[in-house]
Amino acid sequence: MKIALIQERKNPPDNRVALTPVQCVSLMNRYPEVEVWVESSPHRCFSDQDYRDAGISVMDSVAEADVLLGIKEVPIDSLLPNKTYLFFSHTIKKQPYNRALFQQLVKQHIRMIDYEVIKWPNGQRVLGFGRYAGIVGAYNGLLTYGKKMQMFELKPAYQCSDYTDILSRAAAVKLPPIKMVLTGGGRVAQGALDFLRNLRIREVTPTQFLNRQYNEAVFVHLNSPDLYQHPTRKSWNTAHFYQHHSQYESRFQPYTQVADLLLNGLFWTEDLPRLFEASDSAHPGFTLPVIADISCDVNGSVPLTYKATSIPDPCIGWDRTNQAPADPWSPNSIAIMAVTNLPNELPQDASEEFGENLLQYVIPELLAQDSALIQGATLCQRGQLGEDFGYLADYL
Repeated sequence: MKIALIQERKNPPDNRVALTPVQCVSLMNRYPEVEVWVESSPHRCFSDQDYRDAGISVMDSVAEADVLLGIKEVPIDSLLPNKTYLFFSHTIKKQPYNRALFQQLVKQHIRMIDYEVIKWPNGQRVLGFGRYAGIVGAYNGLLTYGKKMQMFELKPAYQCSDYTDILSRAAAVKLPPIKMVLTGGGRVAQGALDFLRNLRIREVTPTQFLNRQYNEAVFVHLNSPDLYQHPTRKSWNTAHFYQHHSQYESRFQPYTQVADLLLNGLFWTEDLPRLFEASDSAHPGFTLPVIADISCDVNGSVPLTYKATSIPDPCIGWDRTNQAPADPWSPNSIAIMAVTNLPNELPQDASEEFGENLLQYVIPELLAQDSALIQGATLCQRGQLGEDFGYLADYL
């Protein structure tokens, strides 16, 4: 089998890779029947020469490869028919902007294996960049707060070398007695939690956070039972919550009156109540000045996120009085960091973690004669929808 890393052609180009040079070598050492190629690219966080130095073949065309590994969506005019592709297709939620891509995947008899739906039997994802989104998002949240309040400065994460570098820079800042609230329970939130704990910032309970003042920086971590309540049910039931999102109400509003920085790592769906409504920000008691919307669902769990932002220009603003977009640094505005591709700020670290999981858990299944893990993530093959993706028929 010939496996190739393809050039990222979606604009702006992503710098991450599915496998690092060392991981490519490890793959061929473990499986002598596999040959790894790399399509030449000027954008990767690991250069063509890095792969050549590791003994990996770098070439202008990988059209003869059997399996093509990417990160972001492959443009339609770059698809090769009858191949096996692995990348994040962003089609499983029937995203309108990728409908034409999905139609071509089927039409060209491509076997499309989507990283996003490679899952263990318990439903947990095998692969993802969420942890580094959380790490970078939490760092960016502190950076934005320091700039908004004119208290301290931090170098942008994308200008730093690695995770160790951003940790050391954040640790060197003497934080004011800022109160931070972190939401969510998945990989994004766990990444942010890892960052805050590595900085040795004090973690407090919800009751303490809402009712006490501190002379040091503190944070509280809120998951679903802390964030939502049912109007009639007395006790929390996780299964009921996931089956009946729309019946629940947000209980986040008290935090908008005492928190200085919201780090939002929620996995949001349209039937889940927002943390608050945009109009709530006009109330005098709503004093939250900075939001790092790490999850970055436009008009989602944070309704003030009216658009996603970019790494070079990470913040938007929301005017409390006029209830409209504004300069994030103006006195009456809330500054919102809403970068949509946060892991790309630390692309080598993020790629190494992703590639290790790909190498350890996915590649062996890909090489097996029959794999439930791979079959369950196959959106289409030989011109037909995958067995778990019949619901995409109308989208197709």
